[in-house]
Amino acid sequence: MGAARRKRGLTVDNGIVTGVPAAAVETTVTELADSRVRLHVQVPSAELDSHVERKARQLGRELKLPGFRKGKVPAPLVIQRVGREVVLEEAVRDTISAWYAQAIETTGIVPVGDPEIGRFDLPPQGAPLELSIEVGVLPKAELGSYEGLEVARREPAVEDAQIDQEVDALRERLARLETAERAAAVGDFVVIDYLGSIDGTPFPGGEGRDQLVELGGGNLIPGFEEGLLGASAGEKRTVELSFPDDYGAAELAGRPATFEIAVKEVKLKQLPDVDDDLAIDAGFDDLQALREDIRGRLLEVEQGKVEGEFMQAALDAAVAGAQVAVTPELVKARAREMWERMLHSLSHRGISREAYLQIAAREEQEILAEMEADAEQALRREAVVTAVVAAEQIEPTEQELLAAIAPTAEREQIAPEKLLEDLRAAGRLEDVREDLAARKAVELIAARSTPIAPEQAEAREQLWTPEQAEGPAGAAAAPGKLWTPGD
Repeated sequence: MGAARRKRGLTVDNGIVTGVPAAAVETTVTELADSRVRLHVQVPSAELDSHVERKARQLGRELKLPGFRKGKVPAPLVIQRVGREVVLEEAVRDTISAWYAQAIETTGIVPVGDPEIGRFDLPPQGAPLELSIEVGVLPKAELGSYEGLEVARREPAVEDAQIDQEVDALRERLARLETAERAAAVGDFVVIDYLGSIDGTPFPGGEGRDQLVELGGGNLIPGFEEGLLGASAGEKRTVELSFPDDYGAAELAGRPATFEIAVKEVKLKQLPDVDDDLAIDAGFDDLQALREDIRGRLLEVEQGKVEGEFMQAALDAAVAGAQVAVTPELVKARAREMWERMLHSLSHRGISREAYLQIAAREEQEILAEMEADAEQALRREAVVTAVVAAEQIEPTEQELLAAIAPTAEREQIAPEKLLEDLRAAGRLEDVREDLAARKAVELIAARSTPIAPEQAEAREQLWTPEQAEGPAGAAAAPGKLWTPGD
């Protein structure tokens, strides 16, 4: 569930919503149909002039004029030589996204999708710039009941198999490598020297000495590990293979190569037995104490997962009881936002849009269509959370804000109070405040909900009848009440 930005400091007069003017722009918002708004943004002439001068100075760095060194042409002379309208046009193009962001921040609306900027005229000297921008916004929710909802909640449990997996992982960490007097097999390690060449010429990075390689680990280019299976200490092998087409070094990608390899040692991984000695090596008195510690840690994680699931289910129950007018256009726009955020996240791991589409073996439009169901639910959740924040007048206190940012402050080794002031100075504190308010709203819904066993919730769903859809809340009546014949 994403945080939603609420409208703050707004007044409504005959359908016109007027925001408090920002430092740079003045904005008026007109609410349109289908969860869209029109922003009328006025950029004062003084603001325009400052950006025109800044752009002129930037252009002056590249302009060559007799009598002036490169980069030293005064801004007024640049404007005179290039023309004010040309400089103004470039200044507006550079800054219009920032003015739009200021308008959004000033009015407090929650935009959904890309804005549509209407045609505009460049103003004469001394006149403001007038912009008309239309954009989708988070729809409003008409809340149903969000108190006393019956919501499924499972009991946290840890299976013995999960503990066994943790014990096995511990054994792997404490494993020892011992010399094996036999040929190498899958799962063994070999110590090797190697020299790689392409067309008989060694290539940079293609040589290694005393390298420890796990056979079957899949850590090297395809064919390298396989070429060492069955090798013994003292043996030399020649392995011929090709670098993958998507190999990181472009000069090697897709090219055939030959590796001359000398196997120096074969090592066998020896796992410790599952006994008290293993527990003692891990810092516990005996095996039972080790398993109980693992159980406790897993149970703590499981309790957190259960709590998260319950809060999400409680929110979804409140969403099911609310009415939110979500249009197909908004759903498509939010799906597009989700897709772009995912691509941005993948880019930090070195995965491009094209690479992901190739891995997924799907077209972009196909992926966007699959995202629409999640996009619609995300919009409904945000709308309901925003409405609950307003209905309950949730306003995080200064102490709650400090507690919320404390983990970040600790990671950055800065006092929470200092981080709070830095966020306030950077204009980002409102985002933190609204994220925290959204979280508190979800916690409130969950705290006022009644946990029931998953089996009871499943039975309730099975016993609900479509006739209830004729009630005021329509199909949303199902999650709120257990229906039985005779009701």
